[in-house]
Amino acid sequence: MIATIEKAANGYTARFERQLQQSPEEVWVWLTDNDKLALWFDELRAGELREGGYMSFHMGEDIFERLAITDFKTLSVLEFSWWQDSVRFELSEQANGCQLVLIEKIHAITDHTPMDLAGWHVCLDVIVTLAEGRDFGPRQEQWKKWYEEYIKAVEKAK
Repeated sequence: MIATIEKAANGYTARFERQLQQSPEEVWVWLTDNDKLALWFDELRAGELREGGYMSFHMGEDIFERLAITDFKTLSVLEFSWWQDSVRFELSEQANGCQLVLIEKIHAITDHTPMDLAGWHVCLDVIVTLAEGRDFGPRQEQWKKWYEEYIKAVEKAK
């Protein structure tokens, strides 16, 4: 399901939701363990996992960007800066597993916004698939499909 994109006081918010059959403890590892992170977002790594800590983004070569962690509650909330924007993961226990919510706070919509949103969409689908013990396969075709959808969704939200 496509993210909900809404105008907010200081820009926009995009909200993605996924239902997983695993517990919050099992899903939390996909967000915070570097071996698991590498499987769904190769450039992103956990640095210091605490409020005031950081996530690390590999920009290529030997360049790493520190992304400040602005909210952190073990097993339930991980929020960090995404340059001018922010990304927030929330986990909540459900009857048959947990709900994973990703909220991106977007300062300003740019030509790159649909690309990012399609990327997050596919990343979340990869987490769900891998957590279920299945192989996701090539991501590029999925990304292209969702990119087209997010172009439309972003235009509609403006």
